[in-house]
Amino acid sequence: MKKYYFLFIYSLPLFVYISLVSTGWKTLLPVLIYFGLVPLIELFFQPDPSNIDKSLESKMKEDTFYDWIILLIIPLHLFLLIKFLFVIDTTVVGSIEFYGRMSSIGIMLGVSGINLGHELGHRNNKGLQYLGELLLLTSLNTHFLPYHNAGHHLNVATPKDAATARKNELLVLFWFRSHFGSYIEAWKLENKRMHMRNKFIFSLENRMVVYTILNALLVSTIFFLFGVKVLLSFLIVAIIGIVLLETVNYIEHYGLLRKKNENGRYEKVKHYHSWNSDHIIGRSMMFNLSRHADHHYNGSKKYQLLKSIESSPQMPTGYPGMMLIALLQPLWFFIMNKKLKELTNED
Repeated sequence: MKKYYFLFIYSLPLFVYISLVSTGWKTLLPVLIYFGLVPLIELFFQPDPSNIDKSLESKMKEDTFYDWIILLIIPLHLFLLIKFLFVIDTTVVGSIEFYGRMSSIGIMLGVSGINLGHELGHRNNKGLQYLGELLLLTSLNTHFLPYHNAGHHLNVATPKDAATARKNELLVLFWFRSHFGSYIEAWKLENKRMHMRNKFIFSLENRMVVYTILNALLVSTIFFLFGVKVLLSFLIVAIIGIVLLETVNYIEHYGLLRKKNENGRYEKVKHYHSWNSDHIIGRSMMFNLSRHADHHYNGSKKYQLLKSIESSPQMPTGYPGMMLIALLQPLWFFIMNKKLKELTNED
C-alpha cells in the first residue's frame, strides 16, 4: 500500500493545471495546499519511521512502478511549462492570477523539475541522467548535477561545501552563497575533468559549456517566440524554483559539521550529518529526499529504498513545514540551534 503514497506527486501537475486555467483564488491552489494545508496536517500526524523489509529490497529495486511514477511526470512537467508561457502572456501583471500562476509554476520547477532532476541525475543510466538534465534545464539550474554529485556529496557538512548551511547563517545569504558557489565549483570540477582527459576546457565534452549553450538557447527561444514579458516571467519562476531548492539545501545540513581526524582529514559522512524527516506527506512529495542520511550513504540508491535511520537527527516536521520555519529566521534559530546543542551534548 505504501508504494502508492508516491502517487501524491501527481496532485502537483493537477493543481498547477487548475491554476493555469482558473481565475481568482484557485490560481493559488499549489501554494495554499503545499505550503498551507500540508504543513498544517503534518503538525498533527506522527512521522512514519518504518522501513521496508530487507527481503523485499531486491524486488522493490527492480519494480518499474517506481520508475514510471517519475518518467510520466516529465511530459506533464514540460506540457505545463509550455502552457504557462502562453497563459502568462495574456495574464495581467499584478493581478491575483499573475501571482498565483507564477508561484504555481515556480513550485513545479522546484519539485518536479529540480527534485526529480536530482533523483534521475543520481541514476547509473545515461538516458535517465539526460532526462534529469532536461528537467534541470527548465529552471536554468543545469550546473546542479556536476557540483551536487562530485562536490556536495564529497564535501557535505564541511566548510568546503557551498550547499551546507552554517550555524546562524542567514537564509537569504545562504541562497546566494550556495547557488553561485555551486555554479563556480561546477565549472572548476568540469575544467579539472577536462584537464585530466587532456581535453580543451571549452570543448563540448565539458558539461558546463553544453549547459551554458542550452540555457542561452532556451532563453533566446522564449524571447523570440513570446517577447520580453514572458521571458521575464520565465526567469522569475526559474528563480522561485531555485530558491526552493536552496531552502531545502539550507534545512538538510544546517549547522552539522564533520570532525577532522589526527591526519587533518574529515571523518567519513555519517548518519548524523544530515537532518531527517519521516513525515509521510513531505516524504512522498519529495520522493524520500527527507531520508537524507541514507541518501548520503549511497547517492545512487533509488528513492523507494531509502531508509529511516533512527539515530539520525530529526526535524520536528516535514520539509514543507521546515521550509516555512526557515523563512521565519528567529523561530528557525530558536528551534534548530536548540537541537544542535542537544546533539553536541549527546556527542
